[in-house]
Amino acid sequence: MSDNANLYARLRAHFPDRLDDVAIETADAPGSPDGHPFTPLHYTWRDLERGSARIANLLADLALPAGAHVLVHADKSVEAVMLYLATLRAGLVYVPLNSAYQASEVAYFIDNAQPALVVCAPRNFPWISRLAFARGTRRVLTLGDDRSGSLLDRAAQMGDEFDTVGRAAGDVAAIIYTSGTTGRSKGAQLTHGNLFANADVLHSFWGWREGADRDVLIHALPIFHIHGLFVALHGALRAGARTIWFHHFDPLATIARLPDASLFMGVPTLYVRMLAQPALTAQACRTMRLFVSGSAPLLAATFAAWRERTGHTILERYGMSETAMIASNPYRPESARLPGTVGRALPGVQVRVHDDQGRACATGEIGGIEVRGPSIFAGYWQMPEKTREEFTADGWFRTGDVGHLDAHGVLTLIGRSKDLIISGGFNVYPAEIEGRINALAGVAESAVVGVPHPDFGEAVVAVVVARPGAAPVPAAVIAQLRATIAHFKVPKHVRVVDALPRNAMGKVQKKLLREELATLFT
Repeated sequence: MSDNANLYARLRAHFPDRLDDVAIETADAPGSPDGHPFTPLHYTWRDLERGSARIANLLADLALPAGAHVLVHADKSVEAVMLYLATLRAGLVYVPLNSAYQASEVAYFIDNAQPALVVCAPRNFPWISRLAFARGTRRVLTLGDDRSGSLLDRAAQMGDEFDTVGRAAGDVAAIIYTSGTTGRSKGAQLTHGNLFANADVLHSFWGWREGADRDVLIHALPIFHIHGLFVALHGALRAGARTIWFHHFDPLATIARLPDASLFMGVPTLYVRMLAQPALTAQACRTMRLFVSGSAPLLAATFAAWRERTGHTILERYGMSETAMIASNPYRPESARLPGTVGRALPGVQVRVHDDQGRACATGEIGGIEVRGPSIFAGYWQMPEKTREEFTADGWFRTGDVGHLDAHGVLTLIGRSKDLIISGGFNVYPAEIEGRINALAGVAESAVVGVPHPDFGEAVVAVVVARPGAAPVPAAVIAQLRATIAHFKVPKHVRVVDALPRNAMGKVQKKLLREELATLFT
């Protein structure tokens, strides 16, 4: 149907005419978490279409309820991309999870998302299926990054044609769980219209090339959050571009493929790790036209070192789960990309800065960043009060970030009004980590903060107060946390102190802790 606003249908309209051209080439040499080596493969646009059709037919055969949630806790693979596209085609809602999440975390997401289907890696089926069945989800399928699993076994029996289900622009396409300082993750509902509007504006703003001179993207990001899934992948699909696909980031392997590519997107950590390799040179980057960084602040030193080494200036942009991309430094001229800024609002997006009383801030004055535009989410899943709280009376979304605008509308981020930590591009909320530390033997209380780190942007650091007569060992605290939570949440340093600094109201002064620990890693 020509007026179908289904995201897949709108992306499919931009696939190349030659469906037998290569769409995705896998490039890994290292092995997967299951221990097997990756075999280089070439997937054509026809493969993506037929593979997603088979999985969409399987989803239809399962007779899931209209608008059902498909929760995915699986490793990165091209088949996982097909599952994502199939979910869109079937008119269902895609709910990706970080594959590092452990049992207690996954239990919360299953409880909250109420999925009709869970898809997980084969190695995790025993414990994830128990969690799902105990919470009323009766269907659990597996998907491995080596093209194994019950999902593909069953999809192979299905037809390879599927009429994409019609969807309105306002229908929810995906739920991305985001973090807050309360310790309760929130599901941001992004619509078909939200996601295509953002892909479309970035296609134009970043000068994606189509046709015979089409771009080649190196994709080394995870696909469970907006950067890898909605910015990088959607960008390539919207442009009909070829993708060089890494299941896991490896700095040397990535540098080796730069001469075959034109575009790379990464978090600051990836740039830092490539800069540590002598193989990174201007010659290695000779075919590249654009390097994009996001998901965490890019240090000015990294910005300068990359330009000096490669001759390229990294383009930094700003976005979040609830909004997709909000602002970007310019594609041209490259000289206008300023370190420490995230550029101007993207076309169709509005950005303003207001103080705590809701008054507009003057040029250069720091305040809360508020945004509105076609990519702003539809609200938090099952949290209507929280949704209302995060929007102003005149319909602007409060990002929770603070910053200022200059006279030309260039946005500079100063920090976050909440205590959210972004480490290596991943969101970490202190309240959750503090709760787990406080439950450990010998711990009276704790405070978790983010401090500058040359590799991760921010590192998670825990400050712990012992119970009388106890002496918590930092290494033991870290070891116990590592066994229960995702690795990116585990503190990189634990300090035991006599007391936490507090103000007159008894509130822990985390600002003082951040200042005290600011040079811990730098």
